[in-house]
Amino acid sequence: MKGFLITHKGMEDIAALEVKELISKNSKINETCIVFNIKNYEDLFKLCYMSQSAAGIFYLLAEFNYKDVFNDFKKNIGRLNFKEWLNKNTKFRVKCIKNHESTISTPEIEKKFGEIIIDYLQKKYSYKQKVNLENPEIIISFYLTKKKCYIGIDFAGFDLSKRQYKIFSHSADIKGTIGYFLVRLSGLSKNEALLDPFSASGTIPIEAALFASNFPVNFFNKEKFIFLKFDKFKDSDFNKLFKKLDKGISPSKLKIYDLDSSMKYINYAKKNSKIAGIDKRINFSRMDIEWLDTKFDKGKVDKIVTKIPLLQKKETDIYNEFFYQAEFILNDKGKIILIGNKELMKKYSAKYKFRISNEQSVFSGKRQYELFVLSKQK
Repeated sequence: MKGFLITHKGMEDIAALEVKELISKNSKINETCIVFNIKNYEDLFKLCYMSQSAAGIFYLLAEFNYKDVFNDFKKNIGRLNFKEWLNKNTKFRVKCIKNHESTISTPEIEKKFGEIIIDYLQKKYSYKQKVNLENPEIIISFYLTKKKCYIGIDFAGFDLSKRQYKIFSHSADIKGTIGYFLVRLSGLSKNEALLDPFSASGTIPIEAALFASNFPVNFFNKEKFIFLKFDKFKDSDFNKLFKKLDKGISPSKLKIYDLDSSMKYINYAKKNSKIAGIDKRINFSRMDIEWLDTKFDKGKVDKIVTKIPLLQKKETDIYNEFFYQAEFILNDKGKIILIGNKELMKKYSAKYKFRISNEQSVFSGKRQYELFVLSKQK
């Protein structure tokens, strides 16, 4: 048995690392999608509940390369074991997710795939499969890259990259999945000190706290999972499963620091973290960047993970002050993970003797973020 996980372009390695940590399985890495073996369906339940890198978690029915996706699907449809998931009373729908542009709209693709499935089942089993677009019991998902089609059973039933805690927002917010990616790029271990000095609505510290405390990112979404409705699992005790996973939550206060110059956004971050269930594990302070050395002793911060705001008039001053403060508070083995202005970052990081150890991009939809990993020069 196999599963697959879809994520943002550029995040595949971190998604594979998370799968390895959560279910002890290696992954085959493809662009925006990783495929892995599963021991049992509980592996997929756990990933839906815990994964911070995923946009979707699926049981893999089939994968194939295509030139004409509809004709190639018809050629491969006999490989799919629909009877394991559908009976004549099951209401289903088709969902298509594309990671590229195409001339055919997503609703048109979904309609065509749905018609092919209904026609195939009617010919093979002599009944017409029921459809419910608004409240299906099973979602058959088609994930299309430019050349490859992955077909699976959607185990979550909603976009796992959307965070229920993001009620109070900032115009420069990043997605929770991107925040998690930055935290993992830092190599944060669970007893280290992490600082976001431009936290806005708190995304990076919240994702760091969820990770460091083993707090399930979908703790408050338990009732939303579509796998709860699967007839196949009608005798499963999901309350017992969730309680078992919740035993891994660490109650300890963490060394995660959420700072911002605006009291408004500190309050936003506090409210969002309370909704996420981890407000007691984060340290909040309203503080301007130039006062960091009064809060933290020399070398007491292990990781600085942040997105530097775009402030046209003050941007040069912000970068200068950021690296001046980082030089003091960051320990010699520490790391900075940064989204920001490449030109200013290079200029002022060099001034305060930081070196760029890695540059990479990650995409959130069509939006591209340039990420920089920096450490102190030795």
